Amino acid sequence: MKLKSIFAILTAGMLACTGLTACGDDKAASNQKATFTVGFDQDFPPFGYVDENGEFTGFDLELAKEAAKRMDMEIKLQPIDWDSKELELSSGSISCIWNGFTMNGRENDYTWTESYMDNSQVFVVKSDSGIKTQADLAGKIVTAQTDSAALNALNGDDFKDLKASFKELLTCAQYNTAFMDLEAGAVDAVAMDIGVAKYQIEGKESKFTILDEPIVKEQYAIGFYKGNTEMRDKVQKALDEMAADGTFKKISEKWFGYDVCTLAAAKNANTSASDSN
Repeated sequence: MKLKSIFAILTAGMLACTGLTACGDDKAASNQKATFTVGFDQDFPPFGYVDENGEFTGFDLELAKEAAKRMDMEIKLQPIDWDSKELELSSGSISCIWNGFTMNGRENDYTWTESYMDNSQVFVVKSDSGIKTQADLAGKIVTAQTDSAALNALNGDDFKDLKASFKELLTCAQYNTAFMDLEAGAVDAVAMDIGVAKYQIEGKESKFTILDEPIVKEQYAIGFYKGNTEMRDKVQKALDEMAADGTFKKISEKWFGYDVCTLAAAKNANTSASDSN
């Protein structure tokens, strides 16, 4: 066989292999799922945190995993610095903020899902502190997490008199630190979300008390970059399906002992079930 013929055969074989490889790569790429990156505060139990095994877990993260499955997307749980959440979202490094995220007062800052959970901001004090009402906080040191709904409420006009009555209003990076300060007597009260408060004081009710009067009632929702309605709509659809088929309720009862869902889809499902009985 002539050298030219041998070369031609080898070249054809190489091109065929290259073509097969390219086709294989294209097929693999087409089968690769899109990534749904959820930004969250890893020090915010029970909504998102690191468990004793070093794994990310929590109520919101479990909801997010189920939503990703229904959207046929790969989930990536991305802990973020809460102070930098807007930058993380605008840069595209995360798809959304899903972590006990209060929408009240931020309605125009993000594109939101429907609220899926009611939440109140409350004060937690030591049970033996003698503090029974908000009026008793006069002359006391209060702390709240940086850029939290509780802090934003206390800094608002509606609560300027209450804030003025405090000896001092401090900020903390995370609630674990706040509770250590409360227990040590460095602060007299912690302003925070009621869901987190109940989680933090579970089994310690003799040491800590939630004041009956809330600071303000809030709603939790999932926040997306302003204008990203396409991703919001996909997540909303998944949430509605979870609410309608009882999956949301099951996850809720696992974490809170009762159904916290406020989605319209859940209400409609309950109404339909009642009508059929």
